[in-house]
Order: sequence, then structure tokens, then C-alpha cells
Amino acid sequence: MFHTFDYGPFFSADTSKKLSLVLEAAEFILTLDHGKERFVRESTALSQLFALAVPHEDALALSEEIAFFQTVRARFLKFEDEEGNGNGAKGHESAIRQIINEAVESTEVVDIFDAAGIKKPDISLLSEEFLQEVKEMKQKNLAIELLRKILNDEIRVRLKYNITQGKGLLEMLEASIKKYQNNLLTTAEIIEELLEIARQIRTVDGLAEKLNLTNDEFAFYTALEVNDSAVKVLGDETLKTIAREIADKVRKNATIDWAMKESARAKLMVIVRRTLNKYGYPPDKQQKAVDTVLKQAEVLADHWVGRDERA
Repeated sequence: MFHTFDYGPFFSADTSKKLSLVLEAAEFILTLDHGKERFVRESTALSQLFALAVPHEDALALSEEIAFFQTVRARFLKFEDEEGNGNGAKGHESAIRQIINEAVESTEVVDIFDAAGIKKPDISLLSEEFLQEVKEMKQKNLAIELLRKILNDEIRVRLKYNITQGKGLLEMLEASIKKYQNNLLTTAEIIEELLEIARQIRTVDGLAEKLNLTNDEFAFYTALEVNDSAVKVLGDETLKTIAREIADKVRKNATIDWAMKESARAKLMVIVRRTLNKYGYPPDKQQKAVDTVLKQAEVLADHWVGRDERA
């Protein structure tokens, strides 16, 4: 797979240059058709064969090259979620790495951002300064992978507190990636779309304060379908009042196990529906709003109870 790519200098380079070469190698693989998937699959199979073959001298003679392949593979896996990996797989991987590491000399730690020419952000991975540096990376395919990973992680954190906004942002990310994979976007265009999603996340993060709502209240505010034309007629102040009242009532009625009790859920459903009726929320929109509010309450319930117990 590395035909035309010379990775020979890797074996005599210093640590900083080695990491730069790893990034260049990863970028090269990403230019190939299904390159990432193929490389991860084949390098994994090679490592498994290597583990079976050592300490045969022919296998040991290849240890440096295999170490290089493992390093490139590890760079790709940095962009993937580690959820779902069993302990057995992790143990096998550790055993292989222990063999490989003996053949790799590493005397200093070099940050990937430094190797890619990016200043590590002091405040936020979503800061405009950091996003622009990622945009200007020489390795454009790696920039896409890096942005995708950062955005995915940032969105999933927000899903834990605001399912409506989190779901919307996740759908935006998945749609952009799908368009790119279907060759509907160029490399430059997908980077711009990912940067715009990052900016959208920043905007969403500031909306609660702008609306004079707590984060909990804002989560319920977004659950009310505030962008629907039939709901908008209520006016923003009324919608904020509904959100504040629902957040307060749901919080007071949330218990550790309420989500598992039908009686508790039914009680909350009545409370929410009465609140919506009180302020003239459109009847034909109420069921969806109630369902979304209950899902949002499930997300926040454990957080509320835990916070109260620590207080």
C-alpha cells in the first residue's frame, strides 16, 4: 500500500521527524481508495502474524518496519471511539505493542499538534484560532479526520445535557461526512463545512446565556420545537417561561429511579401537559413536546439527583 511512498527515512530520523513522517504516511493512505479501512485491517493481520512468529530471527528482522506500520495504524485509531473493544482485544493489542516497543527508540514526547504545525489550544478545541490552524494543515485528509473526531466528541458531550441540540448537531455532522464520502464535496468543501459546524456548536453554547436561561432551562426550551411556526406565535418570552416552569417542576419530581417507574413517568407527563395547556401551547404539537421533554428529563435526572446529594 505504500508503493511510491518512501518511509525509509523514518528509521534513522529523530523523534520529531518520525512523527512528521507518520502524519505524511497517514495522509498518503487516506488518498487511496478505502485506504484507511484496508490499512487498519492489513496492519492488524500483520501484527497478529508477527506475534505468532517471534522470536524467529526472520520476524525480528522486520520489527522496525512493523513498528512503523503499527504507529501509523495507531494514528488512525486515535480518530475512532474506543467503545465496544473487549478486554481480550485490548490485552492482545498490549502484548503486541510490548514486542514492537522494544524495537522503537523513543527518548522524548512530541505532540501531534506540533508535528502538524498546529499550536495546541489553551482554551478550546473549538476556538477560531485553532480551527484556522487545522484548516491550514498540509495534510488535508488528516485535517478532515481530526475535525470529524473533535466535532463528534464535542457533540456527544452536549448530547448528555441537551438531546435536541445535540441530535441536530450530530445530524449535521453525519450529513456532511456522508456527502463527502459520496464525492459530493471536495476536500476543501468538507473542511469548510466541518469548520462551520464547529462555529455552530460555539453559537449554541452561548444561546442559554443570551436567552437568560440556565443550561437546564435551555435544554427544555429547545425541546419545545421553538423553531416551528405554530409554536413561534406564542412569543419567545412565553416559551422561556414555559421552559423555566417545566425545568423547575420536572426537577422537583425527579428521583433516582423515576425513569424506570411508569407511575412517575405518568405523573410527569401530566405535569408537562398541564403546563403546556396553561400557556396555550398548540394541542397538535403537545404530544411530541411531551415525549421530548420526558427524554430530556431522563438525561438530566441522574445529574440533578447526584448534584443534590453532594450539596
